[in-house]
Formats: sequence, structure tokens, C-alpha cells
Amino acid sequence: MNSKVLFNDLVKAITIDESVDEIQAMVYIILENTLTLSRTDVLAERDVMVVATDDELIKSVVRRINSQEPIQYVFGWTEFYGRKFKVNPDVLIPRPETEELVSMVKEHIKGKNISDPRILDVGTGSGCIAVTLALEIRGSKVFATDISQKALETARQNATALNSVVGLFNNNIVDDDLPVKALDVVVSNPPYIPLSEKQSMKNNVTRFEPSQALFVSDVDPLVFYRAIATKASKCLGAGGLLAVEINERFGSDVARIFKDSGFEDVRILNDVFHKERIVKGQRA
Repeated sequence: MNSKVLFNDLVKAITIDESVDEIQAMVYIILENTLTLSRTDVLAERDVMVVATDDELIKSVVRRINSQEPIQYVFGWTEFYGRKFKVNPDVLIPRPETEELVSMVKEHIKGKNISDPRILDVGTGSGCIAVTLALEIRGSKVFATDISQKALETARQNATALNSVVGLFNNNIVDDDLPVKALDVVVSNPPYIPLSEKQSMKNNVTRFEPSQALFVSDVDPLVFYRAIATKASKCLGAGGLLAVEINERFGSDVARIFKDSGFEDVRILNDVFHKERIVKGQRA
């Protein structure tokens, strides 16, 4: 079968409410994972043999996508910072914006010329932040926490698969002290979506991704930021960095929490979409 014809047929078969570009990107992923067809193969209209088992697998994948299951969960992996990470419904699917948080931490450590930095990722999920920092920063000692044992198991599998060393701890940031001290960096992408926003979000997020990692009460949407800032201030050395991903609505509120917890040079940073996405500060 002509791969370009197959590609166009699959684009038509996916009926979810997404842009054409997004659906085409999904189809490239389907063809790569089921028939090892690259984008170049499709553009070159390479002929491909599609046997009955391949056809059934592709149809099964399309059915799951049309039920609004994220394609990352369908195939069990996603790309983050140029590496493949295992994902499943126990962990959030890493977003491109979080790569900016990783890059900012890297730049901070390089700019401060910190040798063998000690880094803690609070609420690690898949481990994408912790594992990436362990691999990107030579000599680093990286630790990570999560309240979910299932998430920690996924993070452990990703660390092993990518040949990185990360110390993992089951920890509730609201109730527990941080498990490691004398840190140079604390980083976190905590839950930050108020429950009132849930009804306006897409079903592929609300039905499949873990609510515990996404949502916070409208009564106290900043609960995790207060806990992180308070406890990080006790575990970071002088000049240590605290950096968190935020809901764009709460930039100034999170910055105020940082200042109230004794952090200096507090800044709100925009992401590539020009939305407030990161708050960072240094311990006095």
C-alpha cells in the first residue's frame, strides 16, 4: 500500500476535535509505532506491506484515540527533552512548557558554576524533570518525591531505562518534611488547576490523566506552593534556587509566597506562548 494514501486515510479516520496539524502529528506517531514508517517515508510515498495483524492494531489505536484517550497513553511513552519517557494513567503526560523549567535550572547551575549540585524535584510524576536534570547536569545528585507509589514506580522505571541515578522518596509535601537537606535547587511542577476549571478542559485530560496531579481546591489553590516554599527555605543553602511551574493566573500570588518565605530576587518568567509559567527565587 502507498504510505501517503494510508496516511490520508488515517487522518480522515480520526474524528476527535483537534486541528488538522495535531491529527496529522498523531498519524505520524501511529505509523512510526505500528509500521516503523517515518515522516520521510510517508512524504516519499514509500510502499508498505500491511498484514492483517497490523491492520487490526492500527484500527484499535484509532478507536482508542477517537475515545479521546491520549496517544501517549495508547503507546505508553512520550518525548521529553529529546528522550523517551514511559507514561501511563498514573502520571501526567509531560508538557513542552516543563522543558523550559528544566532549561532554566540548567542555566542557573551553569551561571553559578555549581559543582556537584544537589537537586530535589517535588512531585516528580513520571520523573521527567528529575531524570533529565540527572542526565543533563554532570556530577549532579538528584532526588525526587511523590505522594503516589505508582508514580514513583514509573519514575523508577524511567530512571533505569535512561541510565540515570535518582533517589526516590514517598513524601507528602503538605504534611511531611522534605527527605533531604543541604540542597542547591528545589524544583517542582505541582498541581495547580482549580477544580472550577475542570469543566472547561478537554476530556482527554480530565478522563485519563490523574486528577491528584492536576487539580487543587478552589478554596486554597496555592496550598502546594506555600508548603514547597516553606519547606524548601529550610533545606536550601544560601543562594539556593527554588523554581516552580505555575498556573498563569497565580504568578503574582506565588511570587508573594516566595518573598514571604524569605526568598530574594523573585521573578516571574513567561513561557514560549508568552504566558506566566515559572516563578523562581533564591534563598537569602
